[in-house]
Amino acid sequence: MNEREPVLPKSPVAYVDISLLAHATEDSEKVMSALQNVVSTECAEKIVVKESKLKGEYGNPIVLFKTRIDEEETVESILRYISSHLSILDKEQLLQELGLHVEDGSLYIRLDKQAAFKGDLRLCREDPVHLRIRFRKKQNEDVINICRSLGLLPPPYPS
Repeated sequence: MNEREPVLPKSPVAYVDISLLAHATEDSEKVMSALQNVVSTECAEKIVVKESKLKGEYGNPIVLFKTRIDEEETVESILRYISSHLSILDKEQLLQELGLHVEDGSLYIRLDKQAAFKGDLRLCREDPVHLRIRFRKKQNEDVINICRSLGLLPPPYPS
């Protein structure tokens, strides 16, 4: 009789996409530092970031930095890192505006690029670090529960 190893359950998160822009007036290395500060030093060493050269509305050069992380341990580590560095106020705001951030099994978060460069993670709307967290389940209730278990959203209020 052949004994098989137990099958471990897959992570509820399929992958995380991270992207951000370096405008002509910005130092690309500092922008890369902001990205690295979003994922933690250990995880930054494990990911591959692709650069694309773009042109802005007036022909100004822009660099798009983009990565997809799909290795389970790295994904979970990044999400726990982000959740441990977001304030409870940002988590509450994310929960309040969840309808604007969740679509078809993905959670979209924008983090302040300037703050990330300084090692601080907080939500923002302008010139952000874009995150798309893709879940294996598509129902909003499942996404909310998974986000709570990862610490990205505050726990439910007691009834």
